[in-house]
Amino acid sequence: MTASEIIEKYIAFFEKRGHKRIPNAPLVPQDDPTTLFTSSGMQPLVPYLLGEAHPMGKRLVNVQNCFRAVDIDEVGDNRHTTFFRMLGNWSLGNYFKKEEILWFWELLTKEFGLPKEKLYISVFYGDNDNGIIFDRESYDIWLNILDRSFGSSQKGRIFNSIEKNWWSRSGLPENMPIGEIGGPDTEIFYRFDEVKHNENCKGDSPVLCECGKYLEIGNSVFMQYKKTENGFIELPQKNIDYGGGLERLLAAVENKSDIFQTSLLKPIIDSLERITNKPYGEYKQQMRVIADHLIASIFIISNRIIPSNKAQGYILRRLLRRAVDGLRQLESDKIMPIVDEIVNEYKKTDPQLLESYEFIKNVILEETQKYKYALVEAIKFLGKKYPKIGGEIMGSKKISAEDAFYLYTSQGLSPIQITNLGYVFNMQQFAEKMKSHQNISRAGATRKFAGGLADHSKKTIMGHTATHLLHKALRDLLGNSVHQTGSNITSERIRFDFNYEKNLTSEQIETIEDIVNKKIRANLPVHFEMLPLQKAKDIGAIGLFDEKYSNNVKVYFVGDYSKEFCGGPHVEKTSRIQKFSIIKQENIGKEKRRLYAKVG
Repeated sequence: MTASEIIEKYIAFFEKRGHKRIPNAPLVPQDDPTTLFTSSGMQPLVPYLLGEAHPMGKRLVNVQNCFRAVDIDEVGDNRHTTFFRMLGNWSLGNYFKKEEILWFWELLTKEFGLPKEKLYISVFYGDNDNGIIFDRESYDIWLNILDRSFGSSQKGRIFNSIEKNWWSRSGLPENMPIGEIGGPDTEIFYRFDEVKHNENCKGDSPVLCECGKYLEIGNSVFMQYKKTENGFIELPQKNIDYGGGLERLLAAVENKSDIFQTSLLKPIIDSLERITNKPYGEYKQQMRVIADHLIASIFIISNRIIPSNKAQGYILRRLLRRAVDGLRQLESDKIMPIVDEIVNEYKKTDPQLLESYEFIKNVILEETQKYKYALVEAIKFLGKKYPKIGGEIMGSKKISAEDAFYLYTSQGLSPIQITNLGYVFNMQQFAEKMKSHQNISRAGATRKFAGGLADHSKKTIMGHTATHLLHKALRDLLGNSVHQTGSNITSERIRFDFNYEKNLTSEQIETIEDIVNKKIRANLPVHFEMLPLQKAKDIGAIGLFDEKYSNNVKVYFVGDYSKEFCGGPHVEKTSRIQKFSIIKQENIGKEKRRLYAKVG
């Protein structure tokens, strides 16, 4: 069974049970300054999980492209990747544990044909300190299903934990702020009999083992609690969020303990073996890093992100340079044949990669050239800072860990690349700096994700509606060839990107401000309608058409002035925006402009 066949079976399974397929959200979220990438299938659905009615109903299903930057340093083992596809189904106050668990088991054992003997379960143990009881309901449902399936008691197949079987945006119950929702989850693990426990393994169970013998292939979250000042209470609307990594599920279906040896990823590894003339068995870590990082890079670039020193661009630069480092360790610089192989494999499930191929190729080639330049600049930096005699650094070619870390952060040079230049430094001190840097990055990523889910502040919503007015005003003044290419909205300011060949004049900026403020004073009503995609286009609704849309789309109307594809949220009347002013403009590339504005 191929990856595309798994997707088709999964979607069809839940469509037969009343679920509506929703589109794959952009890998780089639009209008959300608080998170760099879509990192889970539920991330775009949080407003609906919090109670907002979804236009397509209470039962939803999809496959979502995801990227997790915090997993970059985990890549290299047999199961971690930064880019993955998440299969997801949701119940928004509809069915609950009994239906979900039964379908979960049926999907895996009947639709995908996984041997029941290799499947193990975990449920929430309970947290007495916070007044949350053991998830007896899930346990009893599982025990009944397993006992009937095996014909005998299967208590030993069900495990429990606190840390691994509780979900909230803030983690464990004690870390949750007042008002946040969360709940227990249940997971299914696939056991690889051929994998032997190593010395670091904490025990022979799916909740203790960390050596890859047990692979989590699915997780159903039961959102049933809300934290209050007096403890946890049951939610009136109980939701379900199921997520299952496609790559991991494929590994279980094919019984491959190494996901890089599945039918999806093995062709890419095979191409690396051919190009480098080196065996995978001896260079697993390097080849896994190269394959994963180039896959992730290709998908990020297809979302029109280019390497830079900020935000998504920084992550992309880091991925590409780590891939180049890996290739050089294998004594090769042939990156494009691997890119070709990746696009050839992933076009089966993501055909849009073919449309972006030339752009992807050019971005990668340009960045590899910049990396060569960065190496030259590193040598210049070290040459100036350390005195030389006869072309060699005095004594030995030793540099400080601080300078090595500076080269890592400023030029993107890895420790391996620095040592390949002939320089040595205290690796322990470097590792300590790296650990501190990673902890800060992880904490920042966690705050960004949590903030992104909660960021529906008054000013942000005002700014969201104002961008619709700005977009239309720009088209009124400059012509309909002008369109939005991106935006970033916070409670402090609006950032709006659009295509135009030159900077706006001061007169043009004043005209745009005047148009927007007149519409604000007109107190136009704001509402949305669910329309067939073609009808939305026929009536002139504007938006970013480079993403996949479902047959029915959400269009926001601002009076009879603006019609635009959008997920919301927005103010109810334009007068609530109060005032709009442009505070700055920038040239961000060939025929690309950026405006900064504020509201209120």
